[in-house]
Amino acid sequence: MNKIILTEEKETLLIPLYGKAKASQKGNPILQDNKAMEIINNIDYDFDSLSIPDKTNTMMCLRAKLIDNYTKDFLAQNNDCVALHLGCGLDSRYYRIANEQVDWFDIDFPEVIEIRQQFYEESERYHLLGSSVTESTWLEQIPPNKENYIVIAEGLLMYLQESEIKTLIKNLKNRIEGFTLIFDAFNVYTSRKVNQHPSIKKTGAVIHWGIDKPADLEQWGMGIRFSDQIFFSSNNVISQLNLVTRIIYKIADNFSFVKNAQRILIYQVG
Repeated sequence: MNKIILTEEKETLLIPLYGKAKASQKGNPILQDNKAMEIINNIDYDFDSLSIPDKTNTMMCLRAKLIDNYTKDFLAQNNDCVALHLGCGLDSRYYRIANEQVDWFDIDFPEVIEIRQQFYEESERYHLLGSSVTESTWLEQIPPNKENYIVIAEGLLMYLQESEIKTLIKNLKNRIEGFTLIFDAFNVYTSRKVNQHPSIKKTGAVIHWGIDKPADLEQWGMGIRFSDQIFFSSNNVISQLNLVTRIIYKIADNFSFVKNAQRILIYQVG
């Protein structure tokens, strides 16, 4: 067994990992993640202490599946692609996507990448970079002048200050010029309230950022253009959920404040 020692926001990476593993053990899961099951069975950590509600597990798996689907479509429709998975944690998205043509980079803190290296092996197409995403030196390892870039930031940007997000986008634009950015975001109200979530409180992490109007990011300049948003309450994946959960999501979809509490946002930059 490998001992896991992480602090504050870094420990939050264990929340979606455990959620995906638990969901994968059930019949007909919306997200099958065998790698997550392998990892939790081989690390020494009291996952029950995270107190993850079932509805949170469902949302995290739904979020991952929706981002997976968008990424698969993006890679299928574009040539000469580079994917940057920011704040990757111990997620297995590269293997779930299973695209042998993409040049894929998983980026996270050095101590997180050190843990990843116990379970993931680099190759000609798959790379691990140990750095805070708010630093800029890691970008020197990203190949410039490719035709298409997709930047994935799942469960990440809400932990950053707005100034850090702006700097991150600026650094990306300086290196790769144009890219598609996909991430999940809370609205401002939820970003303030979610810090009371039992799993967040256990890790000691703090949510800093939320956004009410997606078009607000366009005011930052840098060629940011709002492209689309995906709601957890209305998409082509929730049909795979159980009846009670589908009904709850359908009801939620009738209330704009609820459906905007957390959603997936997509932008074109540059």
